[in-house]
Amino acid sequence: MSKLAWDATGERLYETGVDHGVLYIPNTSGVYDNGYAWNGLTTLTESPSGAESNPQYADNIKYLNLLSVEEFGGTIEAFTYPDEFAQCDGTATPQAGVYMGQQSRKTFGLSYRTKVGNDVSGNDFGYKLHLVYNALAAPSEKAYATVNDSPEAMAFSWEFTTTPVAVSGTDPATGKPYKPTASMVIDSTKVDATALAALEDALYGTVGQDPRLPTPTEVIAFFSGSVTSVTPTMPTYNASTDIVTIPSITGVDYYVDGELVPAGAFGPITEDVFVEAQPQAGYKFPAGKDNDWTITFS
Repeated sequence: MSKLAWDATGERLYETGVDHGVLYIPNTSGVYDNGYAWNGLTTLTESPSGAESNPQYADNIKYLNLLSVEEFGGTIEAFTYPDEFAQCDGTATPQAGVYMGQQSRKTFGLSYRTKVGNDVSGNDFGYKLHLVYNALAAPSEKAYATVNDSPEAMAFSWEFTTTPVAVSGTDPATGKPYKPTASMVIDSTKVDATALAALEDALYGTVGQDPRLPTPTEVIAFFSGSVTSVTPTMPTYNASTDIVTIPSITGVDYYVDGELVPAGAFGPITEDVFVEAQPQAGYKFPAGKDNDWTITFS
């Protein structure tokens, strides 16, 4: 065992900044199959709560400590937000340009990036990707102020809470199954660059494929060396019977208008349908390969 050293060259690390915000809206099956760039992010505050000690006493001694459930939430601050976030903020759009508040709030996913710096490379040493699942925004105040001699852009702010999602696998440190989670962090300075690039292709999209938010189980698979490339194929449509045939491909799920459907005959359809293929955990699609199609009813 070597002697400890402090503040060695290249090891004076720090974090700063926030950028590359992406909003993900789940489809009717709960899959985050579409992402939207979130411009104007100024601050994203993570506010975990819970995990508080609850001492138990017996035999005239402190017998044990029980911890309350840990929860993840935070605050988003920005100068603007994607139009698609309106449904997450309780706003309906009955007509283009017409907005109505106090409506149902939709859950959402989120990803954003923070910079990792050190004393040698400055802010360019690396970055961390932050992934948030199953978030729900609370109503927030909006302060409209007059323009004056010290103008400032109006800032929006939303507090959000989360509900954890399931994670497959076992924690190598404890040997126990992973508990559900609502947040993940990926450090670019510690993971495989090829696997990181594949994850970013999923998060930010590629030519022919929309951005999406992979599940925690999928994210783990990206960095475990167990991701297999698989190519989705377009469903076929028989215009005489109005039956759509969903392909059977290992590692590929197909969704019709947001609903997961099994392989085989689907229909008969009575209107145009949108079919989207998504990779299962442990699989990925080649960059540039289309994964969604509109089947035109005739």
